[in-house]
Amino acid sequence: MRAQKYLMENADESLRLDLKTDDDVTSRQARWAGIAPGMRVVDIGCGPGKTTSRLGELVQPGGSAVGVDLSEQRVEFARERYGNDHTSFARCDLLKPLSELGQFDFAWVRFLLEYHRSNCFDLVKNISDILKPGGILCLIDLDYNCLSHFGHSPRMERAVAAIMKSIEEKENFDPYVGRKLYSFLYDLGYQEIDVKVEAHHQIFGELKQVDEFNWTKKVEVAARNSDYGFDEYEEGFEQFLAEFRSFFADPRRFTYTPMISCSGRKP
Repeated sequence: MRAQKYLMENADESLRLDLKTDDDVTSRQARWAGIAPGMRVVDIGCGPGKTTSRLGELVQPGGSAVGVDLSEQRVEFARERYGNDHTSFARCDLLKPLSELGQFDFAWVRFLLEYHRSNCFDLVKNISDILKPGGILCLIDLDYNCLSHFGHSPRMERAVAAIMKSIEEKENFDPYVGRKLYSFLYDLGYQEIDVKVEAHHQIFGELKQVDEFNWTKKVEVAARNSDYGFDEYEEGFEQFLAEFRSFFADPRRFTYTPMISCSGRKP
């Protein structure tokens, strides 16, 4: 499998992920997928641990949750903020066998596969190996990621499309992984597969602080790392960033991103 490299790595990444995670949304999605008290849950690519903590609460009484991530910094962040008697965290390479973690009743994989374009199915198979027969695998990711905006200039539209194409080819990022999730479960022979499509980002009107921080970081980190030349802008990336910030602060703009959720039972 291809070595892991996280496109969004930066000093503020744990904070960005923590701030943008909504416990109510996590609860709704997990209950839709079939989480229940008493289950042993694994949160794959747990980041700062906020989601793992909520999953741990949802399986009480009698259940437990394990969050795993490649980043030692985020695992430590998670342990400090969210570790308790029924919620723990471990650092591991998600592309290597995960058998040391044991077996689970419920596996949660949200906003991870988009960073593994060339090997996302192999990653899902690897996760499936630690799920008990009859266990639930829940895959959630975005589709047409970062590509649906209205109100920006033609040159910004061209630049955004080119940036996403560049990171797709050079950084193993998949803006369209959401539409692939159903086929992953189908090809692995999962049963009782269900699919739900809804909006993840839906931004209009006055800009919320958390959205401003999240999207500014996306542009500052991902766009800068894209190796795109920003030929539309005489002053390069900094001029593009300034225009994006101005566009995004305008209450007239509209931005949305579809989110696709799939769940199924392992045969």
